[in-house]
Amino acid sequence: MKPTWTLSRKTFLKACAGTAVVGTVGALAGCKPSNGPVLRIGLVSDTHYADRPPAGIRFYKESISKFQECVEKMNEEQVDFMVHIGDFKDEDSEPVESRTLQYVHDLEAVYAQFKGPRYHVLGNHDIDSISKKQFLGAIENTGVDPQATYYSFDKEGYHFVVLDATFRQDGVAYDKGNFDWKDTFIPEEQLSWLAADLEATDQPTLVFVHQLLDSEQTIEHQIKNAAAVRKVLEASKKVLAVFHGHQHKGGHHEINGIHYYTMKAVVDNSGPENNSYAILEVNRSGDLTVKGYRRIEDVTL
Repeated sequence: MKPTWTLSRKTFLKACAGTAVVGTVGALAGCKPSNGPVLRIGLVSDTHYADRPPAGIRFYKESISKFQECVEKMNEEQVDFMVHIGDFKDEDSEPVESRTLQYVHDLEAVYAQFKGPRYHVLGNHDIDSISKKQFLGAIENTGVDPQATYYSFDKEGYHFVVLDATFRQDGVAYDKGNFDWKDTFIPEEQLSWLAADLEATDQPTLVFVHQLLDSEQTIEHQIKNAAAVRKVLEASKKVLAVFHGHQHKGGHHEINGIHYYTMKAVVDNSGPENNSYAILEVNRSGDLTVKGYRRIEDVTL
């Protein structure tokens, strides 16, 4: 069974109408009706891979085989690109830098088997005992500046934005464990970049960020200045949806016409039946459909 989550046509058309304000006819290319999806995107989050014993419901060693299944399915389905939404790897209970880096290399070798562009979103565990520079040096974001921690790209009439919330509230970037996972923030410089990036595009937009922008119920998982970030997204009138990881149980909210969808974690629970990944179908008809695999349940708006 492949569960589905569908973004309402009304919300999609509202975002498309926002692009019309820009005055560019080509802006509406992604809003023209057609049969079938324009894009199919592989989504996965919170693999937390490490060669260490289980802790609670986290089965770290199993994540590499679960991720292998995900990549194989995405190749089979011939999705256009993949996005890993953060916490790619983890660390030992007593971390050793060389071993932590090896976990990144091991999982990236699996990711590299995907036959298409692949992208990463930075999560807090990606920088638990190594630096951002070390992590970025061990992974690939296809066609993106290797030093960029936040970036954007366009595909088939749609705009995609990847944000980096691995900063403390004082604006200092996470670095080798120099952080509290509950203290997550998007600095003013990145917010200004986001506003300018959205202003410059005339295309409907999807956003990816590891930590939550939506849930007041789990404040410890939320970006500290989430309201300020949402304000920028809403002002653009171009953002259809935001995709998170971080809160392992998953979830969904709609705030002021933007959908916020949180992926369930790969690392939680033992066995292939407890894997979690999805394909996002971006349709010209005005729908976004998330087709889930394994633990991603069936939710329709």
